[in-house]
Amino acid sequence: MTRVGVVGTGGWGKNHVRVLNEIKSLAAICDANKERSDTFSKNFNVPGYTSLETMLKAEELDAVTICTPASTHFSMASQTLDAGVHTFVEKPMTTTVKDGERLIEAAKKANRTLTVGFIERFNPPITGLKQMISEGKMGEPILFEFHRENKRGENISDVGIVKDASVHDIDTACWLFGEVPKVVYARVGALLVPLEHEDFATILLGFSGQKTAFLVTNWMTPNRVRTLSAVFIGGVVDVDFVTQQTSIHEGPVTTVATRLYQEPLMLELKGFVKAVEEKRQPLVTGTDGLNVTKVAEAVLASSSSGAPIHLG
Repeated sequence: MTRVGVVGTGGWGKNHVRVLNEIKSLAAICDANKERSDTFSKNFNVPGYTSLETMLKAEELDAVTICTPASTHFSMASQTLDAGVHTFVEKPMTTTVKDGERLIEAAKKANRTLTVGFIERFNPPITGLKQMISEGKMGEPILFEFHRENKRGENISDVGIVKDASVHDIDTACWLFGEVPKVVYARVGALLVPLEHEDFATILLGFSGQKTAFLVTNWMTPNRVRTLSAVFIGGVVDVDFVTQQTSIHEGPVTTVATRLYQEPLMLELKGFVKAVEEKRQPLVTGTDGLNVTKVAEAVLASSSSGAPIHLG
């Protein structure tokens, strides 16, 4: 059994605990909040800690998942990699490009897996869309239009919407097109109190061969929206990330693909554990995490300057 520790059990971390317990890989939990640590330790019958350093010394872990606030990702992942533990970091991998580069070097030095929580790659309709692109049945994809909208989560305070939410669709666009964008143009802003971080973003990503991705993200829409419209030369594919429904439009004919619902986090964490066990590269690499951070920083720079940012 691959022994995995979860660092951070609030917000999204509690779901990591649940899923890893279900797949019999949960070995320990760590949370700075002692009451929460004690509660999860008791409920899941695993050791609980309030210090990452203490957990790493006390437990023989194969891997960890880090679900702490974004601003702590670099320091936490640096500790786990230095301890020789395979590391899954929730998005964003780091809040700066410099820290991302340092984390990748740490993983290479430790010869350990470093992966990032871009969960949409494991969402069945997105996996299906990737396969559709590979098969080429609808011709080349030319435009991806993403909408990711809902109220701000209560636990998000150290980064704005670009590095918290837009990064999902930035990564999905890069993965589906199979490359990083050449140019980035964006407008972001803050309308809701507190105003220290942006809460809406409209992003245009230009890829090679006139391929384009258009991303709309905000924390104002009352309803939860997670959609993608993929325009191909031969038709349009509409995806709902939440319901996992896919509608394929080819001329006058619309086909609605049906599939059994599968929890993306379950697929993601099973993939991480399997990559560790088989000593192979995970679907999402540290380089993928770094590339997304580069694009996110370009988004903020473009909005600040009012000009497109060329990534080379």
